[in-house]
Amino acid sequence: MSTYTADFDRCDCDIIHEAVVNDVREHMPEEETLLDLADLFKVFGDSTRVKIICALFRAEMCVCDIAVLLGMTKSAISHQLRVLRQAKLVKYRREGKIVYYSLDDEHVENIFKQGLLHITE
Repeated sequence: MSTYTADFDRCDCDIIHEAVVNDVREHMPEEETLLDLADLFKVFGDSTRVKIICALFRAEMCVCDIAVLLGMTKSAISHQLRVLRQAKLVKYRREGKIVYYSLDDEHVENIFKQGLLHITE
């Protein structure tokens, strides 16, 4: 006796819905833009960077403070901040010998909050 199980996630039709395909193709961003977007999301793929972003929601912080907060070396934090800076997610300002980091703009917080909202649904 065989057991039948349906593959609901597999499409068995051979019909191409040309109007839909053409409409979507017309509205797709440029390839370079999509690659840049993929690179942005890769930055969020590291838990240390996510923790740094989360900390910077609350306050502007220097490397030493972030290192203590996360229990890491200043060198490790500096490396992650460099990645976040290159992705334009954080910015810095110098006050004497101290360099303070903060989120680059409100978009960073919006992206992060949308991600949190999505995973907690």
